[in-house]
Amino acid sequence: MSLAYLAQEAATNESTFKGLGAVGYGLAAIGPGIGVGIVVGKAIEGIARQPELQGTIRTNMFLGIAFTEALALIGLVAGFIF
Repeated sequence: MSLAYLAQEAATNESTFKGLGAVGYGLAAIGPGIGVGIVVGKAIEGIARQPELQGTIRTNMFLGIAFTEALALIGLVAGFIF
C-alpha cells in the first residue's frame, strides 16, 4: 500500500468519528462528578460532627474538589487529542 492511500484512509476514518470526543468527555465527567459528591458529603458530615474544625475541613474539601475536577479537565483534553 502506498503512503498516500494510507493518509487518505486515515482522513476518512477521522471524519466518520468526529463526535466521539464529546461522548468520551461525557463519560470521563461521570467519575469526577461522583467524586465531588462524595467529597462534599463527607465534608458536611465532618463539619456536623466537629463544628470547631469547620475552617480546616472546608479547606481540605476545596482541595479535594480541585484535584477531582482535574480529572475532568484531563478527560476533556484527552477527548480533543484522541
